[in-house]
Amino acid sequence: PKVEVHSYNKDASMTYHHAGAQPVYAPNSHGGPQADPQNAADLGWAVAGGELGRYAYEKHAEDDDFGQPGTLYREVMSDTDRAHLVANIAGHASDRVTAETQSRVIAYWANVDAQLGERVAAALGHGNGSSNGPASAQAAELVAQRANRA
Repeated sequence: PKVEVHSYNKDASMTYHHAGAQPVYAPNSHGGPQADPQNAADLGWAVAGGELGRYAYEKHAEDDDFGQPGTLYREVMSDTDRAHLVANIAGHASDRVTAETQSRVIAYWANVDAQLGERVAAALGHGNGSSNGPASAQAAELVAQRANRA
């Protein structure tokens, strides 16, 4: 850090100096950090118009969880990147993962890109890579429902 940190967090991220026997509470008589009300931050905030509301997010038909990842897969990734992605997905979805869960994994990635779904299916040993049949249709329906696309 560029600025000396005065907190009671001990041995966490970026800790390279042990705090020693310093107490982890305030106030203390061991020279630890002390509150400075004169320099305290103003944590209040205002909204233009003076109205603020808290509402549940409502998904819309045009919301799409798969368009941007599909573009990334098709237009940005190299063939090597795509092969690594398939290997990573298959690696995480193969060991001690049920066939039902694997069907959902295949359906999920097929929503990103049909070819990606086929490659994942093949890597997981699901036939020729096609995702046909009632179990696959059921998995695709479940993925669509959860993505609010049904």
